[in-house]
Amino acid sequence: MQNKYQHKPELPFVPGSEYAGVVEAVGEGVTDLKVGQAVACLSGTGGFGTHTLAPAKLCMPLPPGFPPVDAAAFIMIYATSHHALMDRGQLKAGETVLVLGAAGGVGMSAIQIAKIAGAKVIAAASTDEKCAFCKQLGADETINYSNEDLRERLKELTGGKGPDVIYDPVGGPFTEPAFRSIAWRGRHLVVGFAAGDIPAIKINLALVKGASIVGVFWGDFARREPAANAAMMQELAGWYAQGRIKPLIDRTMPMSELKAAYARMGSREVKGKLVLVND
Repeated sequence: MQNKYQHKPELPFVPGSEYAGVVEAVGEGVTDLKVGQAVACLSGTGGFGTHTLAPAKLCMPLPPGFPPVDAAAFIMIYATSHHALMDRGQLKAGETVLVLGAAGGVGMSAIQIAKIAGAKVIAAASTDEKCAFCKQLGADETINYSNEDLRERLKELTGGKGPDVIYDPVGGPFTEPAFRSIAWRGRHLVVGFAAGDIPAIKINLALVKGASIVGVFWGDFARREPAANAAMMQELAGWYAQGRIKPLIDRTMPMSELKAAYARMGSREVKGKLVLVND
């Protein structure tokens, strides 16, 4: 059976969804990219190679001074968080955001973007070290949900009101207590399920809270609304150039240590992003 990602049977599937590099050649009809241009790309395949083929429409031209390591860690996390918070969540200045899994890649970007929007950020993570990392990113308050009661701490930190927006890339056991704590007219953003389990929420909770459960699917947003996505990416690139957002890199590792890199990610030791570089 042919791999669904393999457009041509003779081409092997090479993992690595997001990467950055320099254009060495362009295909017929490509006019918006040129040889020698630095780009970042999120194509879903090819990133774990020294060379790859990338659709031109999925390449983001990089402005001068945009390091390739940062670029390789940029598109997925910042596009997801911008689409989630600013579009789907309609985040407003003065509101309170709870970020679950806040020390990970998307959590890191959510903290930074929420602060740009003028929100108060409560970052939840699994260790004191990760909570300190979230403070470094700009979080106003932190919750270590390994040894603190999530609901009680949210009551304490919000004066009983609860968070206006919940950014949830984790799922699992924290989704329901977080949603039970949400403010009136709150928005719970379903970003992903890093914990593995897809939680079930009793739908009556949305009724009594006057709250919304909002799906976030940036990939399909980019496909269905390309003009809006392009404007968003331009804004994000501008924020990076202004120093308002920046991916914090846990470490870089050589491509030859791919197995060790996955082991580090699996151990949940990574804070921010881990980037592989060619030897």
